[in-house]
Amino acid sequence: MSDARAHTRILLIDGRSGSGKTTLADRIAPLLGATVVHLDDLYPGWGGLEAGSEASTRDVLEPLARGRDAIYRRWDWFADRYGDEALIEPGGAVIVEGCGALSRANRALADVSIWIELDETKRRQRALTRGGDDWWWGLWSDQERAFYARERSPELAHLVWCQAD
Repeated sequence: MSDARAHTRILLIDGRSGSGKTTLADRIAPLLGATVVHLDDLYPGWGGLEAGSEASTRDVLEPLARGRDAIYRRWDWFADRYGDEALIEPGGAVIVEGCGALSRANRALADVSIWIELDETKRRQRALTRGGDDWWWGLWSDQERAFYARERSPELAHLVWCQAD
């Protein structure tokens, strides 16, 4: 186990599907020397936004806040089950990005949080470009609406980034 005194700087990046969370995280990570945790690795399938957010709190952020190793299992989307484990040692910087990253519980453990805004038409087009279809859009959007209404995620953000494109 790592040094219990190590402080990990935490950055949360959230926004609705297709808003650019992963792109922003991947651009910032090298500048900070940060490890990126994608919530896509934590959702247990297309109905798992809430479970993925809870896993990010329980398995990643809480251990790091206590100066302990964070260990979580990645979701294998092809096998439709959990796969390999990932380990993050405390210290340095960690970016947690994805829908559900910015909850009240996670915000309490983070140093900085960013909410990304982009209109639905552009977000949906990005999703189609990325995945080829959007059969999952309605199911996922319903989960986003419920989660963000309860958590009020945009209001928790240190920075709200409104994109034109």
